[in-house]
Amino acid sequence: MKEKGNISINTENIFPIIKKFLYSDQDIFLRELVSNAVDATQKIKSLSQMGELKEEIGDLKIEVILDKKKKTITISDKGIGMSAEEIKKYINQIAFSGATEFVEKYKEKGDSQQIIGHFGLGFYSAFMVSSYVEIKSKSYVKNKKAAYWKCDGNTEFEIKESDKKERGTEVILHINDDSKEFLEESKINGILDRYCKFLPVEIKFGQKDESVEDGKDKDGKPKHKTVKVDNIVNNPSPIWNKSPKDLSDDDYKAFYKELYPFSEEPLFWIHLNVDYPFNLTGILYFPKIKNDFEVQKNKIQLYSRQVFITDEVKDVVPEFLMLLHGIIDSPDIPLNVSRSYLQSDGNVKKINTYITKKVADKLNELFKDERKEFDNKWKDINLFVKYGMISEEKFYEKVESLALFESVDGKMRTIDEYKKHISKTQKDKDKNHVILYTSDIDKQDSFIQDAKNKNYDVVIFNNVIDSHYINHLEQKLDKVQIKRVDSDILDKLIDKGDKKETVISDKDKEKLKGVFDKIINNKSTVVSVEALGPQDNPVTITLPEFFRRMQDMAKTSGGGNPMMMGGPGEMIAVNINGNHKTIEKILKAKTSKTKEKMASQLYDLALLSQNMLTGSELTSFVKRSLDILSK
Repeated sequence: MKEKGNISINTENIFPIIKKFLYSDQDIFLRELVSNAVDATQKIKSLSQMGELKEEIGDLKIEVILDKKKKTITISDKGIGMSAEEIKKYINQIAFSGATEFVEKYKEKGDSQQIIGHFGLGFYSAFMVSSYVEIKSKSYVKNKKAAYWKCDGNTEFEIKESDKKERGTEVILHINDDSKEFLEESKINGILDRYCKFLPVEIKFGQKDESVEDGKDKDGKPKHKTVKVDNIVNNPSPIWNKSPKDLSDDDYKAFYKELYPFSEEPLFWIHLNVDYPFNLTGILYFPKIKNDFEVQKNKIQLYSRQVFITDEVKDVVPEFLMLLHGIIDSPDIPLNVSRSYLQSDGNVKKINTYITKKVADKLNELFKDERKEFDNKWKDINLFVKYGMISEEKFYEKVESLALFESVDGKMRTIDEYKKHISKTQKDKDKNHVILYTSDIDKQDSFIQDAKNKNYDVVIFNNVIDSHYINHLEQKLDKVQIKRVDSDILDKLIDKGDKKETVISDKDKEKLKGVFDKIINNKSTVVSVEALGPQDNPVTITLPEFFRRMQDMAKTSGGGNPMMMGGPGEMIAVNINGNHKTIEKILKAKTSKTKEKMASQLYDLALLSQNMLTGSELTSFVKRSLDILSK
């Protein structure tokens, strides 16, 4: 038997469409062909289990064979196989009456619903890298002759009998000159590792060396020798398909190491498993994140029936959980024709909601059952939690009661616990709870110490999202104000209505203001004389909370702000302590030059405490200090 003919399609444009539009990523061809081999293998397993196949099914390994000399890649399976009639049906007739309509539609929209299963287009991704393709196949059905098929990437094909003896299919790709990189072992290894890592049938790609015990030496110690063994590139039984009760913590940690070999152990994890109203399995890990590079590198991977699809899962996973790592596997996520992009539908939204709920439930479980451990992990997980509270109202409601404030002394308290903690000391005249925070313990140490001296507590808000988080909390929490500890003098930050007086007269206040206005020489700077305690600093520089937040938000958005510290148009406040002895000395100084010199020294000290003294101003300060000390 030998036959020639034309592939049954209704347009000459089908192959350019496949190559250009459906499969922009050439690597995909190997995923498609290996997935087809897996499907054929799974079918033979099912037939055997149902008793429709009486003979032993034998070793079902799929083999990928690279032959550099022949310039071929062969994908070989021992699955269900095909007869000549089935090749004609499944390979040749790749499009029905709607083929032309599909092509035109696809060209316009760059998008389509799941057509692979209907049109058999996955196989034709092979022609992206091949000058021609051969198929040798033998059906499991007895008395069916083996078949041979050949096509060079146009609509013409050749089919005849084959001398293949064993059940299964071989797809032989003859790699074209433009795709020579696929004849490199490392390239094929990389593709198999990316797309086929967890396929449910063992995949062999060449051999590897393995050390095995080989008797004992004269001292009775084991000897070893190196032997060649099959190089199995995948894990057919990933743990996300197993029951959590059958898994230990070590199993979860080992799997994380398999996914991300160079990362630290995860903090904890969530095992996903639902079969209604959609099917979803997977494991999500809360990682220890050291830097932005790790965030970009280690992403959540999306699978469909253990076939890798993509690591761009923004529609499936809520945005605030994109920092998590792990695997999601669902056959119910709609994909486009090349399985490279997600389609939006109701299931995607349901899955998104489900994952959000599972994460919230896990956090609540940890908080209730392992409070001490939860407190210890807060530094690593607070970014996830805060981002979720800001972006998802339902998530906020579920985790508000477990969100923690960390004080500078290391104590961890929930929002309600903290409000109770400060209720006696940090309420203003309007009965607002005033929460003081620091964004940098070292840089703001002097302000923190001043707060401690007044028995005030200071919490830490120092990650990139905290400026937004603070705003959100103030909108949500009743009678709560959150202020940075260096955004004003303490008596103004927590205004208890106490009226204090300065020891100097109003006339002297104006004189002081005049001296400082002259040496500062900045219209954007507001100078005021305050009634502070004699133990407080003589001059304090602050930036109002509003501008502080604008500054911090500008950092997270990557933009600049004209009102940032040190920038043009900055609005800083210079607070002079009218009750400090040094201020009295300025007033008593005999000459204007001496007054200005003393005022400059105090002002520069205040700038220095805020890390705002740089360049020539810093040089002048050092020289002036040395001059003062030498007298």
